[in-house]
Amino acid sequence: MGDVVEQRPDGTPGASGAVPPGAEPEIAPDAAPAPPGTDLTPTGAPPPADLDAEQLRRFREFQEFQQYQEFVRYQQAHGGAVSRTTGADVVPAPPAAPGRRLPGWLRWLGKKVLGWLVFFLLLAIFATWLFNELFGADDDNSTEAAANMGGGQYHTEELLAKEPFEAVRKVYDAIAQEDPGTNRPLVSEACGHFDNDNGIQQRFAENTGGHADCRQAVIALHAQVTHVNDYAESIFPRWYDPSAPTVRIDSCDFAVQGGPALGVFVVSEVEMGQWLITGHEPGPATCGASASATSGGDN
Repeated sequence: MGDVVEQRPDGTPGASGAVPPGAEPEIAPDAAPAPPGTDLTPTGAPPPADLDAEQLRRFREFQEFQQYQEFVRYQQAHGGAVSRTTGADVVPAPPAAPGRRLPGWLRWLGKKVLGWLVFFLLLAIFATWLFNELFGADDDNSTEAAANMGGGQYHTEELLAKEPFEAVRKVYDAIAQEDPGTNRPLVSEACGHFDNDNGIQQRFAENTGGHADCRQAVIALHAQVTHVNDYAESIFPRWYDPSAPTVRIDSCDFAVQGGPALGVFVVSEVEMGQWLITGHEPGPATCGASASATSGGDN
């Protein structure tokens, strides 16, 4: 944009911009634009003096717009970013270096080690399952739980039967039934009704086949059961003297069917009206016909 000729109040050009009559005024060439980005302050010829504030603001905006266009053209020509404050080229950050990969032999070794760990874990699980299937799981349904039940817990908790015949019936029932989780007889239920403090659990195990302990006895007797329901209900309530502290119950006084008879039980009343098996005597595994007839006559 050329220089603006200053005029005097009377309309004649001033000395600085005087033009001889008949001659065309010389228009100065536009100033060379500054390199884009070196300064965003509008440059070039000053605005006319007779512009009001609003016109002056628009004039400045126009000059800034022209500079911005030059800046964009310069940026596109150089193919890179240019700082609008310093004019210097902005160097892009180098790409992130790729992660360091492990050597092939180390990855192969890691896979082998992981594979062996998984193999041994599965082998241990299988071995545990096989042991439990062959020898039985040592869980709450064990001799220890039975010992706790018949070895003192009944003093403060109601764990035992409320009738003497019911105490013996529960032993038959526990031997006949199976725990769905282990497919084993209910060891703690069977042995827990014997007085463990006085060794009656161990005596029962010896009297029913010379077994090492009550748990082994229950498992062996369960294997001889041929009819679960008949055997579980072999013992049923009969009359007894309510004032008697001890009741003697002979298995052969009942028609035991579906499994072996379990001998003679001595049942005593303990705390909270419960009945605990405090004695045991051996008896025949199969009662004779006279026992069955006697049982029927007593009914």
